[in-house]
Amino acid sequence: MFNLNRTIANPKLWNKRNSQQSRRSPLFFPSIFLISLCFFFFFLTYTPIPNYMIFSTSLKTVNVALTHQYPHCKTRFHGEKFLWYAPHSGFSNQLSEFKNAILMASILNRTLIVSPILDHHAVALGSCPKFRVQSPKEIRISVWDHIIELLRSKRYVSMADIIDISSLLSSSLVRAIDFRVFVSLWCDLNVDLVCSNGLNVPPSLVESLKQCGSLLSGIDGNINQCLYAVDEDCRTTVWTYQNGVDGMLDSFQPDEQLMKRKKISHVRRRRDVYKTLGPGSKAESATVLAFGSLFTAPYKGSELYIDIQNAPADPRINALINKIEFLPFVPEIVNLGKQFASQTIKAPFLCAQLRLLDGQFKNHWKATFLGLRQKLDSLRQAGSQPIHIFVMTDLPQGNWTGSYLGDLAMDSANFKLYFLGENDLLVMNTAKKLALARHGLRFKSFPGSMDAVAKVEKHCSLDILPDVLLYIEETICSCASLGFVRTTGSTIAQSIEVMRKFGLCSSPIRTAFAL
Repeated sequence: MFNLNRTIANPKLWNKRNSQQSRRSPLFFPSIFLISLCFFFFFLTYTPIPNYMIFSTSLKTVNVALTHQYPHCKTRFHGEKFLWYAPHSGFSNQLSEFKNAILMASILNRTLIVSPILDHHAVALGSCPKFRVQSPKEIRISVWDHIIELLRSKRYVSMADIIDISSLLSSSLVRAIDFRVFVSLWCDLNVDLVCSNGLNVPPSLVESLKQCGSLLSGIDGNINQCLYAVDEDCRTTVWTYQNGVDGMLDSFQPDEQLMKRKKISHVRRRRDVYKTLGPGSKAESATVLAFGSLFTAPYKGSELYIDIQNAPADPRINALINKIEFLPFVPEIVNLGKQFASQTIKAPFLCAQLRLLDGQFKNHWKATFLGLRQKLDSLRQAGSQPIHIFVMTDLPQGNWTGSYLGDLAMDSANFKLYFLGENDLLVMNTAKKLALARHGLRFKSFPGSMDAVAKVEKHCSLDILPDVLLYIEETICSCASLGFVRTTGSTIAQSIEVMRKFGLCSSPIRTAFAL
């Protein structure tokens, strides 16, 4: 480019420079020519290697390179095809996505890669209603990074370690494989070395992790017969199945004010997931189909991302939709919750789920406590005292003083409060049982998977016990015969209400599953 504002040398300086040039060696210009020629051939022959943090400028070149780099993509699983997704946010949202992933995998006849439970809000999606979210590629990268962190710190807990999917697997409604086992086989990656070396991972293994993460996250796009990365998200797509015209506009669109203020040009269309990503599609031949977020929720008469409430022409999927509405915790958690209700509380009780510190809830203490006060007033008029209350809250007991909870704790003549802490013996013993049970590794085997499972079991044992307090508390609340006081807007409350709807507490004590 020309710089029109540059300073032009005056004649005296120009003449001085010319005189200096005239005294240069006669080899000066030939040397410059040879150096330039060397640089030309260097850049002509140099091919950049795909890197975890570098986006490729030549998708076709990278596609071919990665296909050769991972030839087992086509052969390692003997025709088996898989579905992966990127969970995020808190546990309740992750569980919702897990259910959607089960549904998508079953519709598309793919084996679900079961991810771990991520730390609370370690990865955030953003806001679908505001059309401000991470792209599927970005969120896959974030999830991969966090999963590796969980492995290296030996805090990896599979979703299937906590949620019991044995009935789905035994009825062949879905197939599943553990994320660690899958990555070991698919990328020829020694996940056991990641665990055994902790934070001191050898450079060669770091590079292998980057390459595998780059591939699975879809940084370099789709890889022939290996990976198909789904780039549609809640800004552009609502996934459906056997419901309406494929490609029609969704009822929820960004309003004109939002489009002008945020310069948004997105149009949301309803797409049939089977027609778009199933047989006959570009995604069909890929060993792995990688989604971003699979979170959805009702919004303004539609759904944010997935709207599959039934399958009119598919009885198998209809049966699955009914089953995944409620997926129980594994027996170790359910049994302890029931035992605490029957053997520790030993009386009809009320559950108070009070979310007071996180996000929007910290500004609504008055409304949250008002609902509890009204419920207790009605119970006092109707029955005997004291009223037994199981308190499920994120407010530490030391901070109850001066709040309505503190008042209840002081009034022992009328109220008897029960609660659990993460260091309570019952909670820690349950965590130890889960760490030993390793339900997430008890899936149907694939060629070579038994060796991978054995390595994971040997080298990836937990150094820190899993945090199971939330799951136990939810189970106890499902047994509250005097009622349930919830925090409005809390997804935890929604989970408890589903458990109560399906009568979890009335079912018999269960034994751990084996596959």
